[in-house]
Amino acid sequence: MKKKLPLLAKIGIAIVSGILCGLFFPLWATRIFATFNSIFSAFLGFCIPLIILGLIVSGIADMGKGAGKMLLLTVVLAYGFTLLAGFGTWAASSVVYPKLLGDTTLTAMSSDATEIEPYFTIAIPPLMNVTSALVLAFILGLSIPAVGGNGTIKRFFEDFKDVVMLVIIKVIIPLLPIYIFGIFLQMSANGQIKMVLVIFVKIIVFLFILTVIMLLIQFIIAGIVSHRNPFRMLGNMLSAYVTALGTSSSAATIPVTLRSAIKTGVSPAVANFVIPLCATIHLSGSTIKIVGLSLAMMMLSGMPIDIGAFTGFIFLLGITMIAAPGVPGGAIMSAIGLLTSILGLGEVQIGLIIAIYLAIDSFGTATNVTGDGAIANIVDTVWKRSRFNSSR
Repeated sequence: MKKKLPLLAKIGIAIVSGILCGLFFPLWATRIFATFNSIFSAFLGFCIPLIILGLIVSGIADMGKGAGKMLLLTVVLAYGFTLLAGFGTWAASSVVYPKLLGDTTLTAMSSDATEIEPYFTIAIPPLMNVTSALVLAFILGLSIPAVGGNGTIKRFFEDFKDVVMLVIIKVIIPLLPIYIFGIFLQMSANGQIKMVLVIFVKIIVFLFILTVIMLLIQFIIAGIVSHRNPFRMLGNMLSAYVTALGTSSSAATIPVTLRSAIKTGVSPAVANFVIPLCATIHLSGSTIKIVGLSLAMMMLSGMPIDIGAFTGFIFLLGITMIAAPGVPGGAIMSAIGLLTSILGLGEVQIGLIIAIYLAIDSFGTATNVTGDGAIANIVDTVWKRSRFNSSR
């Protein structure tokens, strides 16, 4: 059986080939891909509210199953670390980016209008805007457990989630490399690609350093709570980190994460509950990438950064990504609606964020699953020291 190329390899090929082809492609050929990108972008805009409904409703409703104190503690810790990653990235980037980026601006990203026009465009208006989709998803997700967690509505949205995942896996993800090829093709043809590559190599290195710092913070906190050596615990989680680098999937890494967490001293019962749950709701690494890339894109585009809007973006980001790890590229797919509606990023900016996010996806996933071990240690310690288990 012929082995398929992983998504990361396809993205890498799309970026490199787009850069090279932009050096010699005639204008008529470049406009063909500009036309494809215009249509795909419209289709993606149509799908975003549906993706939000499909992933968030089912994800929030699932958290109502078996609700209890351990669930609440795990959710609070996972969301708390996700927020810490988001606001920490914002703070660090605000200090480092002005020096890292200097006065660089990328005119190709200052608006959606590029010098290379498509032959034609097709308008595909979404059924609802992103804000309406978010509000409806929260209302339904929180209400479904209250009216009977296994009723008709719950089953409908479970099926709807499967439909959305099918569209992402079978349509959006396969077409993404062509979309990314078109973006880099146009940038190369416009003569800005060298500047783009130099800048984003710096940003990628910076974001990787932030993921390492985030893991150290998580395990130092876990070490203080559990009275265990944080560096030894982190060392015991390295097999999960390395596995996630290869799989780029929190769900696929669960068996290794479980063994690693138990090796750090977490009781099997707690690990069996916390690790699969955190694979869905704990996304510190993904948050670092999305916040860091979006802030860089805004600075490079000369966009004003509204503190209130960015704060709301980070708070909502941790919620909208729930259940996204089950889908390849699900976190960034879920975040697109917020990037457009709250931050006001455009087609070219979103395309670059998607390309770079997917190119370094494995590092974010590795950070997510490794941090799950820190959360499991905290939950295990609190559970043993408290009277929570007496009520079981």
